[in-house]
Amino acid sequence: MYNPFPYSLDNKRYHTWNYYLHHKFGCKVAKIALNGGFTCPNLDGTRGRGGCSYCMDGSGEFAGSAEKSITEQFRDGVESMSAKWGYTKYIPYFQANTNTYAPLWRLKKLYTEALSQKDVVGLAIATRPDCIPDDILDYLEELSNQTYLLVELGLQSIFDETGKRINRCHSFNEFIDCYTKLTNRGIKVCVHLIMGLPGESREMMLQSVKTVASLRPECVKLHLLHILKGTRMAEEYEKGLISCMSLEDYVRIIADSIELLPPETALQRLTGDGGRDSLIAPLWSLKKFVVMNEIDKELLRRKTMQGSKWDNVHS
Repeated sequence: MYNPFPYSLDNKRYHTWNYYLHHKFGCKVAKIALNGGFTCPNLDGTRGRGGCSYCMDGSGEFAGSAEKSITEQFRDGVESMSAKWGYTKYIPYFQANTNTYAPLWRLKKLYTEALSQKDVVGLAIATRPDCIPDDILDYLEELSNQTYLLVELGLQSIFDETGKRINRCHSFNEFIDCYTKLTNRGIKVCVHLIMGLPGESREMMLQSVKTVASLRPECVKLHLLHILKGTRMAEEYEKGLISCMSLEDYVRIIADSIELLPPETALQRLTGDGGRDSLIAPLWSLKKFVVMNEIDKELLRRKTMQGSKWDNVHS
């Protein structure tokens, strides 16, 4: 089948992460999620307590165990990935909690250990925009000049009222300040957004997408809001104070978002992974391939693709 979208190895009508990695490295590349034993400033009281209301024990549900060394976690991940794909190159991904929230000496130790592993082609680091002081920013710039580096910044929404409701404990202006500092130094950034946050309308979600699109980030992750056991949001859900998006509504908002994003921005994620043991809702999200297929069908039905409405971002 003819695919009119250029940044794709298959029939996807958007810039897939798989295409991005193949184009950059010339081979299959997989991310290995790691747990560096970090905490978070809105867990430990620096900015707040309890963490984001949707978050279960920080983040990185599928990262390794902090009780194991980085080398052990990496080898566990490689064993799993090689069974699935055979020979692969790797990007260690510091995923759990806030992965620049530590003294510089500790970050250097952990990052260096990760980068020293066999067949590693770069490094990805998930963090918050209020957790990259100047000494760490300098170090990240050094790393980006030595290897492929992707800093993943959690934004979730551009609206500060939403941030307060979910106990995000940083502002949109702090995000912009951090994003600008990183990109001015040539550091690649992936921006995370969550669709379906409490109190947000379709128009608000799309305004977040438009604002991020105007920044032209290297990558974007679009997450589905999950209600997970043990979170404050789970308590709100059980009391009927919040609800989740239907599959149909989610597919439509993701298709709308894809149309607004610039074609050159890679889309790392279009939905989210919630563990079967921890997920309360929406249960339809457990069928990830169904969700992805429905997104593909919606774009085909519209005869549209990533960037089709990119000009609307500037209007």
